[in-house]
Parts: sequence; C-alpha cells; structure tokens
Amino acid sequence: MTIHQHTFRAIGCTNSVLTTDATTLEAAASVTEAMVDELDRVASRFRPDSEISRLTAAAAVADVDVVVSELLGGCIEAALHAADITDGLVDPTVGQAVAAAGYDVDLDAVRARGPVKTPGPVVDVPAPGWRAIGYDVASRHLLLPRGTMLDLGATAKAYAADLIAARLERELRGGFLVNLGGDIAVSGLLPVGGWDIGVEDEHGVVRQVVVSSGQAVATSSTRRRTWTADGEQRHHIVDPRTGRTASTAWSQVTCAGVSALEANAASTAAVVLGSEAPEWLAGHGIPARLDADLGRAVVTPGWPNPERRAA
Repeated sequence: MTIHQHTFRAIGCTNSVLTTDATTLEAAASVTEAMVDELDRVASRFRPDSEISRLTAAAAVADVDVVVSELLGGCIEAALHAADITDGLVDPTVGQAVAAAGYDVDLDAVRARGPVKTPGPVVDVPAPGWRAIGYDVASRHLLLPRGTMLDLGATAKAYAADLIAARLERELRGGFLVNLGGDIAVSGLLPVGGWDIGVEDEHGVVRQVVVSSGQAVATSSTRRRTWTADGEQRHHIVDPRTGRTASTAWSQVTCAGVSALEANAASTAAVVLGSEAPEWLAGHGIPARLDADLGRAVVTPGWPNPERRAA
C-alpha cells in the first residue's frame, strides 16, 4: 500500500498528515493545517492575541471567571485529565515556572538573545497546582485563581492530534496518521502491516522503527527545546514540584498509549520522574522506550526490543 504525506511547519515544530488514499490527502492536509492554526490562535502562550494569553493577562490582576471557547475548553479538560492520571507530574499551572526558567517567548526568540543571567537570586516557582483550577466541562466555565499562568504545551498538541485524527476518520475514507511535532495519533484503515513509526533522536537519526496497529505514540525530549540561562542548559519540561527544569536521566522518552494525549502525558511524566520512570511506567502498564546518554536505551514491558533499528 502506498502512503501519501503532507508536511508543514507550524506551532514551532514540523507536522505531518499521512493517508492511505491519495484522493483524500489534499482534504486531510487542509483540515490538519486549519485545526493547527486554530490551536495556535487559542492556546499559544507566545501570541498576545491568543485566548490563553488574554486569560493570563486577566489573571495577573484578579481571579478569572469566564466561559471559554470550545477548543480551549477541550485543551483545558485534556490538561486536567493528564494531571489526574499522572498524579500532578504533568501540571498545566507551570506557566510562571516555565517563563521564569527563560522560556517566556517563542523558542527562536529565546535562543536569539543568547545566554542570559536572571537578575537577582534564582528563585524556585513551584506550580500552584492543577486542583486550584475550576472547570465545568458541560458549560465550559473556567475559574482561574489570580496569578495563575496556564501552560498547555505539554498536552494541547497531543490533544489536537487526537482531534484531527478522529475528524479525518469521520469525514474521509482511508487511513490516517497525524504527527504534530512527535505526538502521533492514527485512525481509520491500517496500512498492510500497520504504521511504521521511527523513533528519532535530537539529531534526526532514527534509532528504532516500531509498528502501530492503532496505538498512539508520543515522544518527550530534553534535547530539542533547549536554551542557556544562568550558566546552565535548560529544557522546556518543568518539574511542577520544584518549578525548575526537570533534572532527568533521559534524553528522551517515547510511550505508546490509547491516545496521543495519554502517551504524551506518560512520556512527560517519565522525564520528570527521572530514574524512577521505568518502574512507574511499568506499574501503569505503559510500553515505553527511555533513551539515556551514550545511546543506552531502557524499555518497559510491551515495547519492542530496542535492538530493532531502522535500516
């Protein structure tokens, strides 16, 4: 079976949609690009005109009590679900901590200003905690305490991949793979033998090829979104318990799951957990590959042998 692919840059990463039917590729590409653009307009911390930026501005001076849009509401619900299933290791209230670490604008702009020194002493900014957020799914009514900055970066992209894959299956014929910057969701008919998915390192080298027969796959990396501040290299995954860049044993973690959202939640939590991650993942029944420095890989039950490498 021939696979057809459309790739584009948006939301700071490379995104792709693949189809098993050539006649649906143009429509699938249009749907995918439109939904990613809407996600950017709703959930980007780096656009002053985004819905979430307006909420942040309002929460800077008072408690927020508002009805949010359907897409942002779905993103918030997804973020709270990820927090729940990871016992708060993935927490949408880390926005202030991420900004304090230096990731307060688009990553290209962060890197362009070079190594920076934070004025005054380095202060930890633990997350206020996801349970402080009040959200009613039916009415999309959000209660956000004053001073809370939401950061949906750990979940919104994966949630969008799931949304797009489900919509493509409803509206078009064939099979689909949606890859939004490493958050992969599949739907519809499977290619013969399933979807081949390459696990790439930060240099773009494929370390292993695995096959999805319907599972979603997500990778969280500590090597791709990095910058230097206060004399240390930092990455975008923050430990909500400390408010600091997660100190971890892993260069990246790749997980399989029933959805891209849950696979991403697991991979992000694993980065935060560090050396405790393999036991935590295995205890939750999550197949995963954890890559350490010097090419060493650890896998949990259900993940293929890491010696299966790409040609």
